[in-house]
Amino acid sequence: MEKDMTKIFGLRAILEAIDSGQEIEKIYLQKEIQGSLAKALQHKINENNISFSYVPIEKLHKLSKFQNHQGAVAKTSSIQFKDLDELLSEMSEQDTSPLFLLLDQISDVRNLGAILRTAECTGVNAVIVPSHGSAPINADAIKTSAGAAFKLPICKVNHVLDAIYQLKAHDIQIVSITEKTDTAIYDIDFTPPTALVMGSEHKGITTSVLKNSDHRGKLPLSGTIDSLNVSVACGAALYEIVRQRR
Repeated sequence: MEKDMTKIFGLRAILEAIDSGQEIEKIYLQKEIQGSLAKALQHKINENNISFSYVPIEKLHKLSKFQNHQGAVAKTSSIQFKDLDELLSEMSEQDTSPLFLLLDQISDVRNLGAILRTAECTGVNAVIVPSHGSAPINADAIKTSAGAAFKLPICKVNHVLDAIYQLKAHDIQIVSITEKTDTAIYDIDFTPPTALVMGSEHKGITTSVLKNSDHRGKLPLSGTIDSLNVSVACGAALYEIVRQRR
């Protein structure tokens, strides 16, 4: 995936890139790097779950082609994120029933990639991810998505709840897939404009998002295991929407 990557050199430049929501593939730090900016960058790396490694200065020279890297080089993905407001305005002018997929802190990159692949195959109009707490759309995610990451509009938002309020303002129903309900997904009408919400692998959908959902639906489980992999559950839910909209 090297051809899909660009590089950022310098501690301050990388910090600004992270704060601006730029998707970071990986950060290379000089071994035993010191200073306040280096500490701030390490904090951001940990906070945003960004992949990184400590490397000899020779590696940084090679990556930066001897530009002034200040002991840090970041590789960034070429994924271009869409603005949710603009996308909603465009879709409001179309005579369609849009389908959005809202991912509430999916943390595994391969799950994210698999979800993007299924979303593209099932006609999802856009995927919405939070800027913090979500798996990065890095080389692994792109590879698992089979290129769907470049074909699907992906919107990055500061807060999931803000996105829900925006969607509701455009008369889009919010449907959360969760075990915390007695309603099966097959009893929910998915033909209106819909945003399907999938939660994180470990915590599920956050309480505040569940409270602001119009519907909650669950997938029936007949075995002894009490949950599905999130990408599998997402696929099952999306294909129920496909079935209803045929």
